[in-house]
Amino acid sequence: MKALHKLIIAITAAMLASPAMAAKGSINGEKIYAANCASCHAAGVLGAPKAGDKAAWAARLKQGKEVVYTHGLQGFKMMPPKGGNASLKDEEVKAAIDFMANG
Repeated sequence: MKALHKLIIAITAAMLASPAMAAKGSINGEKIYAANCASCHAAGVLGAPKAGDKAAWAARLKQGKEVVYTHGLQGFKMMPPKGGNASLKDEEVKAAIDFMANG
């Protein structure tokens, strides 16, 4: 009976977990990159660092990850804010940046 009680508590806790916590874990930076960023970053348009180019990203990451995130969110040089997709959530942009930088 104690095991059943613990199981019920565990299931209830899982059902009540914050949807935001669940959603955060499901953000796929690679998919966001493919749908929103690849058109420029795959070819290096206007100097955009290519996904997986460790040297290009290392130079940018020296400034700090928050600076790189800010550039992605607010735009930088010729890149518009959020890569031109204002509907992206900040966490999605950050996940795409993480994917590109770690490729």
